[in-house]
Amino acid sequence: MNPPIVHVVGARPNFMKAAPVIRALDERGANQRLVHTGQHYDAAMSDTFFHDLDLPEPDCNLGVGSGSHAVQTAAIMVALEPVLLDYRPAIVIVYGDVNSTTAAALVAAKLQMPVAHVEAGLRSFDNAMPEEINRRVTDQLSDLLLVTAPEGLVNLQDEGTAADRIHFVGNPMIDSLLANVGRLDTDGMKTRFGLVESYAVATIHRPSNVDEPWAARRIAAMLSDLAERVDVVLPLHPRGRHSLEEAGLRATARLRVISPLGYLEFISLVRGAALVVTDSGGIQEETTVLGIPCLTVRPNTERPITVSQGTNRLVEPEGVEAAAAKILAGDWRRPTELPRLWDGHAGERIADILLAFVAEADPARDSPTAGQRSGRGS
Repeated sequence: MNPPIVHVVGARPNFMKAAPVIRALDERGANQRLVHTGQHYDAAMSDTFFHDLDLPEPDCNLGVGSGSHAVQTAAIMVALEPVLLDYRPAIVIVYGDVNSTTAAALVAAKLQMPVAHVEAGLRSFDNAMPEEINRRVTDQLSDLLLVTAPEGLVNLQDEGTAADRIHFVGNPMIDSLLANVGRLDTDGMKTRFGLVESYAVATIHRPSNVDEPWAARRIAAMLSDLAERVDVVLPLHPRGRHSLEEAGLRATARLRVISPLGYLEFISLVRGAALVVTDSGGIQEETTVLGIPCLTVRPNTERPITVSQGTNRLVEPEGVEAAAAKILAGDWRRPTELPRLWDGHAGERIADILLAFVAEADPARDSPTAGQRSGRGS
């Protein structure tokens, strides 16, 4: 049997990016393994995404759980090394910029196993963001740099990356969104949360917004002020809930603080929103495609195309209410076209590049389907 292509995922943003790639490789008969690090481990942050995105059950779950960046990254590396030694993959695919991404790239590189990075080249140029460190390290270690937006090409070229390592493939997260638009139930989500008029969706979780008491107080005040103007639904990440409540966040009739939602539930809620307030990266992209105004509570973004060509705007917490008022009054820019290659076919392009790379690395390989069952290894 041919060595498998191994996907490593660990947090909810990874799942939406991996699903189209796994599906496209399945259609091409590739031997695959899926490793879940367990970085996100509760049902709402992990299990429901596998169901919603029709992802196969992981072949291996490392179950590392939470911890500081060093503890979590180290735990993933220690647990993943014997798995990769057992699988002996043809290539290891990592996604995005979470700790699982960098940990897997480090382990594979030290074992002299090829690495492909999906979502390569994105930069916020802010090293205070843990994700920025993860992006830079992962790109340095990767043999294939699979780029989702044009600015990623520019960033990698500016860093002196060899051109033959870089491939502009489009955005597989948008593949997942477009594939599931017909399954969204916006009316059902409105009924579930008693939303009868315009509403906003808010998601806040980044350390810069929730870890320090002074920052959490700014966010709590922002959410309270926003709820004076429009109903707000806040699916709250576990890592931020305690600090925001300590900073004064309180649920009210107009500020609905809820547990994290599954993929289809959350996107259904976003699709019906008048605006979204977030510090997430992926939501900036999803709102661009859905045409929903997005206020990103950060001083920078690694996804500037969502500002230049989408619905996104960067704001400080104190500026959210005024910006929301303009949006609710109809004063916002509607994009005329989607970013290039955000067309629902990124997974297919990635699959073709991966298979070509593996075949070139080992010309003696059998055909992809040799010894397979439905594209998945037995």
